[in-house]
Amino acid sequence: MKRQVLFFILFLPALLSSMGCSNNGSVENMSNEEILKVLDVKIHKHPKDDKLLYDRAKIYMQMNRINEAIADLTRAVSLNGKEYDYHMLLGDAYFANGDVEHSYKSLQDALNLKPNSQEAYLKLGEIAYYSRDYDRAMDNLSKVTAKDPQNRTALFMKGFIYKETGDTANAVVLLRKVCDLYPEYEPAFEELGMLYANRHDPLALEYLNTAIRLEPQNTNALYGLAMFHQDLNHMDQAEEIYKQILDINDNDKHAWHNRGYIQLFTYGDYDLAIQYFTRAIQCDSTFIEAWTNRGCAQELKGNKSLAIDDFRAALDLDHTFQPAIDGMNRNK
Repeated sequence: MKRQVLFFILFLPALLSSMGCSNNGSVENMSNEEILKVLDVKIHKHPKDDKLLYDRAKIYMQMNRINEAIADLTRAVSLNGKEYDYHMLLGDAYFANGDVEHSYKSLQDALNLKPNSQEAYLKLGEIAYYSRDYDRAMDNLSKVTAKDPQNRTALFMKGFIYKETGDTANAVVLLRKVCDLYPEYEPAFEELGMLYANRHDPLALEYLNTAIRLEPQNTNALYGLAMFHQDLNHMDQAEEIYKQILDINDNDKHAWHNRGYIQLFTYGDYDLAIQYFTRAIQCDSTFIEAWTNRGCAQELKGNKSLAIDDFRAALDLDHTFQPAIDGMNRNK
């Protein structure tokens, strides 16, 4: 079972600016809570100071108090709607809160004030992507690359959209360009490696191994590499990589499941397969493939009643899941 990996950047700006409002004359040695208290006092005295509201909103964003940030930014914009930064941060806050419609509107308001803002176009492109409005996403991102042909984020996102829409040829072209321009940018190497792995192209090894070299704890790239070997029937190599993944994260359900799959269908070790499938189920009790394959292992071991229990558990999750239906039918 393969998992899909998303790599997107929340374009939150630097949230802390010099405000010169601490007891020491600097905020550098103050906690967010201390800065917030100072700002509360100032805003109480000057409730219509839009800059103070904006500064407090930045602190709220750092503290993940998104609704309070939105409230302050909405007030700041109502007091002074001509500040580009206010609309940009409000767009970030709405986006962080899952409110795509208002985030998009805030960013459009920012663009009205600064029509050539690449930052705003990048954010609009990301929002459109998450809304699965790929045409709008590409339109916004293309406005960035028209002015900055080597913009890493825009190129990467466009490549990702090509991949998502099935245009793997253009996806490969753009992701290779990102890798060539930015040889330390691990996400591009990972995505390109995954594309080559899906083609069973040996170039997958080069790109996935580079991604792992750049980020040794990247279990997604490791998983892609393991699946590449598994698909080519290199089971020993795949098993070793799954072990690496579990050394990093012992609760990786896919690694446990795939180790069980290898033991069941390659080596015929039913007991070990059952053990690994059980660990996958412990990681995620809704993992229908693990229930079904454990049922297969129990069936092959001759434990008919236990096999039926597992197939029934899978069907409780999805009564239309055909492999579990077939398992039940075989064991009637």
